Amino acid sequence: MIDLRSDTVTRPSAGMRRAMAEAEVGDDVLDGDPTTRRLEARVAELLGQEAALFFPSGTQANQAALQVLAPRGTEVIVEAGAHLLHYEKAAAAVLSGIQLLPVATADGVLRVEHVGAALRQGSAFLPRTAALAVENTHNAAGGRIVPPAVMGALAAFAASHELALHVDGARLWNAAVALQVPLARLARGATTVMVSFSKGLGCPVGSCLAGPRDLIAEAWQVRARLGGGMRQTGILTAACLYALDHHVERLADDHAHARLLAERLADHPNLAVTPPETNIVMLDLRRHSAEEALAVLERAGVKLSRFGPRRLRAVTHLDVTAAQVALAAERIGEALGG
Repeated sequence: MIDLRSDTVTRPSAGMRRAMAEAEVGDDVLDGDPTTRRLEARVAELLGQEAALFFPSGTQANQAALQVLAPRGTEVIVEAGAHLLHYEKAAAAVLSGIQLLPVATADGVLRVEHVGAALRQGSAFLPRTAALAVENTHNAAGGRIVPPAVMGALAAFAASHELALHVDGARLWNAAVALQVPLARLARGATTVMVSFSKGLGCPVGSCLAGPRDLIAEAWQVRARLGGGMRQTGILTAACLYALDHHVERLADDHAHARLLAERLADHPNLAVTPPETNIVMLDLRRHSAEEALAVLERAGVKLSRFGPRRLRAVTHLDVTAAQVALAAERIGEALGG
């Protein structure tokens, strides 16, 4: 079975498991776990921020960011396909009393003109816009990269309109490697930035939220309130430190494998393939429903994920080789009638 459902299906490598087993640990709630503190300091430096905080999940980190950036009863502008809007169980509304305002774009990239058109004007009858959130890379848009120039323009717009700017950077590592720019270049001007370790970097658990020291101190309180306070977290964060040393640059391999998959399926009569920018390939089905296709593909030895009534998603990751991706393309082609 070749599993391309997500880059979250990876298992810790032998080296990562050794790092976890040998981690120096402490009580992170009481004194601060020493390994976790090293990770947080390193992530803050990589992102060009003052401080960072380790979270058990990207969703919890995103929600903590929204809670410290946007007061209850205000609004946050997001792209219409954003993870924050669709895949976090309406947490912004349930946990923080925040309304998310979706803005449709042609390619998943939120730009200044979109935000400017959606920005609420001062009125006693309208909610106040408090922040905007950008997803980079954009999952539902097929791993689309938000370029540095677009991020810079959004940051300048946010600053000039006194808006906070949050970056949901679960796969920001992929964007940085694909563009060959430092991670901080893609976070410049953002108020807060979230990055995940449990996707392309191959860790079993974990994300970090970075930002100004005072906001990260507030986020610590939110994390505790949400049940995210953990004890000997060094066992987990040792995996993240290992991944920073060994798994970042190799993301280029995942991108190459995604291109290979897309190229092998580009001429398939029953598929429309979106050329990937990073490690996500979207496949639009011409003959089958998503449910029919998934069942057929699993019998053929390939697992993909549903992303719409006639859309499937394939995600390359460190646990699949080029040969396996080529074989997956062959199986997909045959199973779907190519």
